[in-house]
Amino acid sequence: MIAYERIKPLLFKLEPETAHHLAEYFLRGANICPSAYNYWINKHFVSDPVLEQELFGRTFLNPVGLGAGFDKNATMIRGMQAMGFGFTEIGTITPKPQAGNPKPRMFRHIEEKTIQNAMGFNNDGLLKIQGRLKERFTFTTPIGVNIGKNKLTSEADAINDYTTLIKALHKLGDYMVINISSPNTPGLRDLQNETFITRLFEEAKALTDKPILLKIAPDMEISDAVDLTAMAVEKGADGIIATNTTIDYSLVKNPKDIGGLSGAILSDKSFAIFDAIAKELYGKTTLISVGGISTAEDAYRRIKAGASLVQVLSGLIFEGPELIMDINKGLVELIKADGYTNITEAIGSAR
Repeated sequence: MIAYERIKPLLFKLEPETAHHLAEYFLRGANICPSAYNYWINKHFVSDPVLEQELFGRTFLNPVGLGAGFDKNATMIRGMQAMGFGFTEIGTITPKPQAGNPKPRMFRHIEEKTIQNAMGFNNDGLLKIQGRLKERFTFTTPIGVNIGKNKLTSEADAINDYTTLIKALHKLGDYMVINISSPNTPGLRDLQNETFITRLFEEAKALTDKPILLKIAPDMEISDAVDLTAMAVEKGADGIIATNTTIDYSLVKNPKDIGGLSGAILSDKSFAIFDAIAKELYGKTTLISVGGISTAEDAYRRIKAGASLVQVLSGLIFEGPELIMDINKGLVELIKADGYTNITEAIGSAR
């Protein structure tokens, strides 16, 4: 952490997207010279029986995963292991490659430890990412595959984008995530409705027996979020991820007028929706919490509320590469302090 605090001012002088590409360049090195990363894995990866659990037919050695949006193109999976992540969610992937929205499209709010991004599902597209996954599957840590529609795909044709991706990718990951909650693709959040979700899960569940989860936005009324997620589970969703980024720009002092906010300012808003959903769905499906998690205490609060897994993204940028190790070590202490011998006993204990 001391080393990161020294280089962070230099990284923050770069444009955020440039800094991200620099991090990707470094983390992709794990694919070229895996032995060089063994030291990092041994140092940062926390594997403790207290944290271990079985989900989606896989063993999760720790519950802290990388949220979608950082490794859009499945180039950094081994690198994320070296950072200590217990699982990685790649994407969002679309059927056709797309460049995303015009630059600049990523901004830091340093005082608020918040990132604002309007990336727009920039990714290499299905065929290239599918080939990349085939080269390296299976992975030693579980992989989620986050999928979305192309920007130019109409709402009427959106279902075809999702089913195309499911057919092509379901055997190359451990679970899939339906992303209809990003604010950066026009009309995408309009798909958060009963008609679309019903049809989507009917078709998706006919294509694969892999778990398919739904990721929701934090900007719905809480009662609407609860109703929507309960309906999705009834229609076949195997889990809920709450939440994506927010478009509540009042949360930062100097917002841009595009994109979604993630990071520290999202913590309370994301937890409020997650807690309400968990009150309704805990014990009925798998719940994953994401949004403003940057300490072991943040993560444990979500776990006790009903999250089997948590995800981190923006916190990594502000706190540095030892953050995941610190969260996992802290979780071990917190779980043991409450008298539990395994994380599964802590999950939902506050319900």
